[in-house]
Amino acid sequence: MEVSNPYLDNDVRVVNTGCCHDCGGRCVLKAHVKDGQVIRLESDTGEDPQIRACMRGRAYRQRLYSPDRLQYPLRRVGRKGAGKFERVSWDEALNEVAGKLKYVKETYGNASILLLASGGNQGMLHGPLPVGAMLQEFGGFTRTWGIASYEGAMYASMATYGTIRTGNSREDLLNSKMVILWGWNPAVTIQDPGTSLMLARVREKGIKIVAVDPRYTDSAATFASQWIPIRPGTDSAVLIAMAYVILKENLQDQAFIDQHTVGIEKYKDYLFGVDDGVQKNPQWAESISKVPAEVIAKLAREYALVKPAALIAGWGPARAAFGEQYSRAANVLTAITGNIGVSGGYAAGFMRAYSSREFSHKKVVVRPDQAKPKRTGNPVEDGASPRKYSLHKLYGGTNPNGARIHNAKAFDAILRGKAGGYPADIKLGYVVASNCLNQNPNTRRGEAALAALDFMVVHEQFMTPTARFADIVLPVNTFMERSDIAPPWLGSPYYIYLNKAVDSLYEAKSDLDICRELAQKLNISPMMFAFTEDEILQGIAAGRDDIPDYGAMQRDGVLKIRLDEPVVSFKEQIEDPGKASFPTLSGKIEIYCEHLAEMGDPSVPPVPRYMPHAESHDASLAKKYPLQLITPHDKKRAHSTWHNVPWCREIEPHVVRINAVDARDRGIRDNDMVDLFNDRGRVRIRARVTERIMPGVVELTQGAWYAPDEKGVDQGGCANVLTRDDVSPGGAHPMNSALVQVEAFSQD
Repeated sequence: MEVSNPYLDNDVRVVNTGCCHDCGGRCVLKAHVKDGQVIRLESDTGEDPQIRACMRGRAYRQRLYSPDRLQYPLRRVGRKGAGKFERVSWDEALNEVAGKLKYVKETYGNASILLLASGGNQGMLHGPLPVGAMLQEFGGFTRTWGIASYEGAMYASMATYGTIRTGNSREDLLNSKMVILWGWNPAVTIQDPGTSLMLARVREKGIKIVAVDPRYTDSAATFASQWIPIRPGTDSAVLIAMAYVILKENLQDQAFIDQHTVGIEKYKDYLFGVDDGVQKNPQWAESISKVPAEVIAKLAREYALVKPAALIAGWGPARAAFGEQYSRAANVLTAITGNIGVSGGYAAGFMRAYSSREFSHKKVVVRPDQAKPKRTGNPVEDGASPRKYSLHKLYGGTNPNGARIHNAKAFDAILRGKAGGYPADIKLGYVVASNCLNQNPNTRRGEAALAALDFMVVHEQFMTPTARFADIVLPVNTFMERSDIAPPWLGSPYYIYLNKAVDSLYEAKSDLDICRELAQKLNISPMMFAFTEDEILQGIAAGRDDIPDYGAMQRDGVLKIRLDEPVVSFKEQIEDPGKASFPTLSGKIEIYCEHLAEMGDPSVPPVPRYMPHAESHDASLAKKYPLQLITPHDKKRAHSTWHNVPWCREIEPHVVRINAVDARDRGIRDNDMVDLFNDRGRVRIRARVTERIMPGVVELTQGAWYAPDEKGVDQGGCANVLTRDDVSPGGAHPMNSALVQVEAFSQD
């Protein structure tokens, strides 16, 4: 929606829009448009709280007008992955896609069509939604489950609380007396645009902030008064040892435990070694984590006694093998200290605070013997049994449908199909809002999988590593070239309305328009395609009680929702347990989870446990690959988006960070070219020798584009060349559970 400004050139109009990619923020942008082009971007200048874009959003003009934008439909002419294409018309491209879809449906069935969709677009309309609606009307398709960012944290949140709405408003941190940032780096990951400002105010108020992380992150450097380095994958051990100290020294909130939780005695049996003869004390945790026992004990006592305290358990440590155990251990620690449902506390968990999508905590209403996955309207999966380990008796979380394939196993499923235990033999891949080859684990296996598909169509804006394997590439427009609504991320109550700023460049179309045209060639008429873009967006807004005036939101480009008081999740349950219960099977916080216990499987224990795995620091493989790799988010990118934007690339180089001790032992100096490798692949990249990462750990941020040379060595710095595609029982992706070696590269 345009606004006038008397101080602007009369030929310039300002369009209120926003920035909406998968970085954890939904930010206000104002596009200054002259002669049909965006000439300048600014962010929120309105009333507080200002929802201000970071440098990525402010650099969006370079992305919009990049010379590398895909301009017209393309058909592959070389081998898959070679990136050789010819220009074709939209009619030719869509005819070929429609023909292949019809052939696969008739020959193999709809289950052989795999939708590979992800978070490359975060609007409520464009992206995967119209593609899914089209394929559903076509007779169904196979889809994936498991979100790389948070699946382990979500599973643990559901198991403990029965809901993913567990967070408090960011401003409530000002009521804390201590804040622990555990594996959480919001200065980079954003997680609501106002988070860093609020943490700065917390620090200015004199509230102690502790950062627990293998790296001395930007958040630790900016906000924290104490940094506690910790071995990757051992976070649950330290959290468990903290619980040991608190219960051993009688520092727990026993009244809270008695009234609001179940299972403390069974957790004590694990903590005090009744189960296995091992006391889970700080000395035990030190040997695993490298965190000194006295540091663990001191942190435990502080957290238990300095109340209220906020333990914010970031999602990074849960992106690991058995990552749900870390999140469960954090959730339980907040419970035994009584820091749940109180101002200044924090329940850890999934961390969603405000969301109209789940504004009330729903109680279980399905009898266990009748529990089935909720219907989706997709004929391929409706009626399927729940998958193994799914929390199918609880409302919310991930749909437990057994016809779905875990996202991290998509490549394996393509290669092995039903013979490998998967629900379908995949023949056709439909890719939208996803650079899956780059962003899914085990990239080189992904190359083999995408090459094995009979056909693949990709909606894209650039020739990404994934698009290079497509048979047909369809140019899709950006959020500057169509309208959408962006919902809040986790905590802040607002919506962004992304007004179209300019017409679509070249021959690009929106996902919605592509699917409209393709549906006609498939002889189908999905209901949503009968409406205009604006009518669909109005319908989405009408379904939200917190959007009272669609026109005003559209005009302003943002709707800031005023709450009477900050959100404190579970406040109702704690203040009046007789009136409001937790939406778990027991109606209480489950330290011992009944749903998990029913599975009778040691890989999903009913109380949180420390569980090593095949690539733990002390695994036998560590003799060959002695360094632990972590693959966190990068300040320059949102996953693989913005990788090719010059302003972002200039901020800092893409490097592997290695501690000075490990570098010295390998004869590596700062800025040397090195090879980072394991049995899955090899990455050639420059080294950054630093004290900001603990010894034994190396960091390669995720999202840089895969660029293999003729020998298969990645020259682009793609972290997933090295990551595992094994999946935790709760669905956690093992992105931070890989062992590697680093050696100096020599051309001799």
